[in-house]
Amino acid sequence: MNIFFKEEQRFSQWWFWLIMLGIGSIPIFGIYKQFILGEKFGNNPMSNLGLIIFSVFILGLITVFFFMRLKTEIDSNGIRMEFLPLAKKYFLWEDVKSVKIIKYRFVGYGLRLSITHGTVYNTSGTKGLSIELTNGKKYLIGTQKELELQAVLKRIENNKLLE
Repeated sequence: MNIFFKEEQRFSQWWFWLIMLGIGSIPIFGIYKQFILGEKFGNNPMSNLGLIIFSVFILGLITVFFFMRLKTEIDSNGIRMEFLPLAKKYFLWEDVKSVKIIKYRFVGYGLRLSITHGTVYNTSGTKGLSIELTNGKKYLIGTQKELELQAVLKRIENNKLLE
């Protein structure tokens, strides 16, 4: 099985990580104030156990975003998409009704549901691989390699890669 196209994306926007840093600093400051300084954190402070659970949750969420990856591969059998740790999909060519690269308006980041595009997997940008299956389901996978993907799809359309 030859892989004709491969792309791996992650959340790399500076503003996103600035927000995550801000959110992550809240529980750290709370622990510092409540455990180190001995002062209650906030107007209606949490218990020490509650603050620890909240901190673990927030830092765990940031860790998930740090390790999250959107991987796309196209081979002679179909299109593989992994949006770890949320989803894995493999679309066989015989189940694909149409596939094309589209430019879309901002649909959000992460895993989204869209009336127009179906299930959307996106980390950044406004271009993606639109997939419609023979059963009517639609998917959109964001891409940063539009030209490379377009060339592979053109070659597949002309049956030069699938033979």
